[in-house]
Amino acid sequence: MQTNVTSSTRRVLRGWAAVLLTLSLAATARVGAQTRTPADSQTMRISRRAERPAQAGPAATFTGVVRVVPLRDATPPSRVSAAAVAFEPGARSAWHTHPLGQLLVVTSGTGRVQQWGGAVEEIREGDVVWTPPGVKHWHGAAPNAAMTHTAIQEAVDGRNVDWLEQVSDTQYRIPPTRSSTRMSADSIVTASTPSPGPYADIAPALDQLTQQVLFGQVWERPGLSKRDRSLITVATLVANYRTNELPFHLKRALENGVTKDELTELITHLAFYAGWPTANTAVEIARKVFADTSAK
Repeated sequence: MQTNVTSSTRRVLRGWAAVLLTLSLAATARVGAQTRTPADSQTMRISRRAERPAQAGPAATFTGVVRVVPLRDATPPSRVSAAAVAFEPGARSAWHTHPLGQLLVVTSGTGRVQQWGGAVEEIREGDVVWTPPGVKHWHGAAPNAAMTHTAIQEAVDGRNVDWLEQVSDTQYRIPPTRSSTRMSADSIVTASTPSPGPYADIAPALDQLTQQVLFGQVWERPGLSKRDRSLITVATLVANYRTNELPFHLKRALENGVTKDELTELITHLAFYAGWPTANTAVEIARKVFADTSAK
């Protein structure tokens, strides 16, 4: 009889022990969930390009072809979000404001920006634009050149932008200015100063014709975008072994929105038509130009 009581008691005790262990583990899990710090705030995270596919800019807030690549969403406690926005020639945003302002960093090409009531400003690779909170403005590509910028802004109650009306064609066609100029008391475009032409020191008349006729008129014709003109010019210079002019036009192509990958693909393609030595020479020139532009 004593043996039966002992065995029964042991079974009961083992049952209660299992229950208490389960409750203890559940409580520990709840406490851990409450006290655990979000991994995002404690661990470096690399967001791979494949994780962030480009999205088409909505027609309600953009005019023309626009591609938006999200870089970072605002994750509490941070309020900062960022995106890379690529504008094809003639594309632009609608008028809009940001509750806590916005920083734009132009990463390639030539574009335009304007705040309400101010002048249209030309912006290029390397320029930085700060728009203060609540300032109505727009930004986009030039009519004949693509432009890509990185946009960085903070959110208030989950909102980082207020979209307004579209930029009309009349507003967009206003000729831009190009200077390091203050758009308002707080809104600033930081712009680089254009360098003199390549012949100004020795042949000023030739330099003037080059700047005013070639670049001032021919390159501004609406029949081709500046990006397309750069591709054509670089291809011609590579094929004809014009090594003296090639560095200048490689840099200009980058300014006009042609990517380094596109330029190297162009040279690779021409190797089959203009010859391997010609392509090899062009590759070495491109290598130096890319290194120089990356260092700036």
